[in-house]
Amino acid sequence: MSELRFVRLGFGTEAVEYQEAWDEQRRVHTARFQDEIPDTCLLLEHPPVYTAGRRTADSERPLDGTPVVDVDRGGKITWHGPGQLVGYPIQKLPRPVDVVAHLRRLEDAMIRVCAEFGVDTGRVEGRAGVWVLGDPVERRPALGGLSLDLDPRLADDEFDPRLNGPEYAPSNAGQRREDRKICAMGIRVAKGVTMHGFALNVNPDTSSFDKIIPCGIRDAGVTSLAHELGRDLTIAEVLPVAERHLADVLGTAELAPRAVERAAV
Repeated sequence: MSELRFVRLGFGTEAVEYQEAWDEQRRVHTARFQDEIPDTCLLLEHPPVYTAGRRTADSERPLDGTPVVDVDRGGKITWHGPGQLVGYPIQKLPRPVDVVAHLRRLEDAMIRVCAEFGVDTGRVEGRAGVWVLGDPVERRPALGGLSLDLDPRLADDEFDPRLNGPEYAPSNAGQRREDRKICAMGIRVAKGVTMHGFALNVNPDTSSFDKIIPCGIRDAGVTSLAHELGRDLTIAEVLPVAERHLADVLGTAELAPRAVERAAV
């Protein structure tokens, strides 16, 4: 259990450029490693930017050559921009570091935030982040006049929704009643201290995700709190709720090192 402080870096007209925020993350990371400051969560909004984690494939980037910032976090490509609450928890973890446990705590906090606004979310096995779960496959509407048996995504591993019309666009996953991500996550741990974090879609223009293969996932999409609620919602409304749940989950967690199984001699 440790203290967790919050630093609001900038929102709206004071949104923070990605490189500036990345530099600040590294500065705070160094200070936390040296125990000069407590665990710290940077909260902010970015101007529009695409960022690509280490596992991003070339085929998942924008087809029109839109610039992408390559970063040192896990995960694949995503978008940040207005209407999205971004959080970078910089927290010292016991070694050997349990990265999965840290990710699960972030997911728990965001699931609680969504629940407080009346949006039911959860996890999808094998996929990081927080999701609004779709209908069972047999209850989903047909795509482009095709029956489910003819859905090209079922037979083509390289199916590209960017080339196949708006009915396949990630931003329209809600209309298709598919799983849709409401909060993306990508983290890095260096010297036992976390970096990067989460991006909660509050009220962004989700069509910005249509230029890429978000998080490398071709058979699901993206959504936002505002879209799921059917009403407008602002970062200012969500910010204090997010801080409260992050403090409750991260600030009160009994941190434990990753269990290491040793082979019997």
